[in-house]
Amino acid sequence: MSFREIDIKNENLNPFEKIGREWMLITAGSEEKFNTMTASWGGLGVLWNKNVAFTFIRPSRYTFEFTEREDFFSLCFFPEGYKKELTYCGRNSGRDVDKVKETGLTPIFMEGVPYFEEASMVLICKKLYSQPMGKEYVCDNEAVFPNYGENEPYHTLYVGEIVKAFVRE
Repeated sequence: MSFREIDIKNENLNPFEKIGREWMLITAGSEEKFNTMTASWGGLGVLWNKNVAFTFIRPSRYTFEFTEREDFFSLCFFPEGYKKELTYCGRNSGRDVDKVKETGLTPIFMEGVPYFEEASMVLICKKLYSQPMGKEYVCDNEAVFPNYGENEPYHTLYVGEIVKAFVRE
């Protein structure tokens, strides 16, 4: 199977469905070493006159190290039937298991950026901004605090310019 490059501005996609309900894999690293994790928090929009995706990664996640180090990351969305693999990638750490081997997903690379052959849509993002979230900036404690333990660090926000977008042909 192959991918066809698209102009993300012309896509009619619902981020509430794509990210919040279907989930996505955030993947960063190189051909030598990378990691992926499942996410259901994030969004798509426009910032600084650029089409962007934003994601959130806890500092304790193995993917955090790769996303911090690399200039690019990918967001992969999958067709129906991949919840088992996405659940596995969300519940298991790449420090402890080989997620690719365990899920059967096939990594491929575009200019060194990892993504997965089984994806139905891929966004290649160039990191523009990252910022650790902090308790001091929370406006609605009741909505936010239940997502964190007493001394658990908040996620880091990543904003990436969508530099390429692909859909499965």
